[in-house]
Amino acid sequence: MRKYPEKYLEILKNETIEIENNGVKIIVKPSPGEEREGYLDPCEKAIMEGHWASKTADNNQQQKEEASVDEIIDGQVPTLNTIISMIRDGMGFANYNLNTVEIYTKFETITDSGNEVGVWRYYPRHLEKKKNNPALVFFHGGGWIGGTTYVVENFCKLIAEKANCVVFNIDYSLAPEKPYPNGLNDNYCAVKHVYDNAEKYRIDKTKISVAGDSAGGNYAASVSLKARDEEVPMIAMQVLIYPAVAIGDVSVQGYQWAEDMIKIAPELEEKVRPLTGLGRPNKESNDPMVGSYLPNFDLINDPYVSPMIAKSHSNLPKAILVGAEFDGLRIQTEFYAKQLQDAGVDVTCYRYKGMTHAFIDKLGFVPQAEDLADVIAEAIKNI
Repeated sequence: MRKYPEKYLEILKNETIEIENNGVKIIVKPSPGEEREGYLDPCEKAIMEGHWASKTADNNQQQKEEASVDEIIDGQVPTLNTIISMIRDGMGFANYNLNTVEIYTKFETITDSGNEVGVWRYYPRHLEKKKNNPALVFFHGGGWIGGTTYVVENFCKLIAEKANCVVFNIDYSLAPEKPYPNGLNDNYCAVKHVYDNAEKYRIDKTKISVAGDSAGGNYAASVSLKARDEEVPMIAMQVLIYPAVAIGDVSVQGYQWAEDMIKIAPELEEKVRPLTGLGRPNKESNDPMVGSYLPNFDLINDPYVSPMIAKSHSNLPKAILVGAEFDGLRIQTEFYAKQLQDAGVDVTCYRYKGMTHAFIDKLGFVPQAEDLADVIAEAIKNI
């Protein structure tokens, strides 16, 4: 089920343009139905308008309840656990299953990292007895403290169908219950487990890719770095979807983040600008996501936390990087593409015009999520 016409997928596939940003070729995906610069994609806008209307109603209700709320909290600052719970509750988006074939779903728990880590496995029915299939290991987003495998389940299943591959969806440890390096170790060990058990899973161990969105993109980049550093040749490709690759206020030569690098139509400025703050340099160690993830704020200078500051980006797997026009992490994404390219890595970088952060969560509501599944699937088939 889709909430958009299929012709939008053809537009996204066939009407791309190429631009250059800081020496990197960027493939810009169009916004079907909206050609003006600085405007939201129509499908994205419809979702946003529903959110804004809901928020207005919520604010009106909140004003009515202020007196009773004041009595309850009595001016107290919410605890970190309360803040984390609120952030987690606000993550994700109900999306659609777009599969046209039967997808087998398997689940197991592994403990290679010392934690119990859930591993979901998806593959088309016709691969049940076929050997040497390509594989993708996916890490969901959620700011290291939230998100779930369920939000990206339909996206992973669609890639499994389109690429004729086995997709592993990793339920890794979350902070603050399990801070860094737990999540990193969980994800690294999950990929190593898949690599070491390639015959069991009927996959080709030379065709294993990793992918993730947002914090999951951070993990995909970090796992790729760690595999290179430990000389384990288990990753053929890394797919980084609006990844967070520089945390806090880490300093990297040539990198800068500025609000005016994201152009927004004047009439949308007030509503869209607040959506673009991700990636903004932040010296505050009390940020609930970063502060919960890192036991020590100085760890922002660890390259497995901030892949952008790695001493070298050479000998890393080929990379696909994906940014959204109205996402502050796009600035990081496109700079990291340059770092990888300058280090000799085979890089393809996409920018989805008119889109905001976390658009793959809206599979079936925005065509860009389905188009990206196509892009990833084609890359997997070409490994």
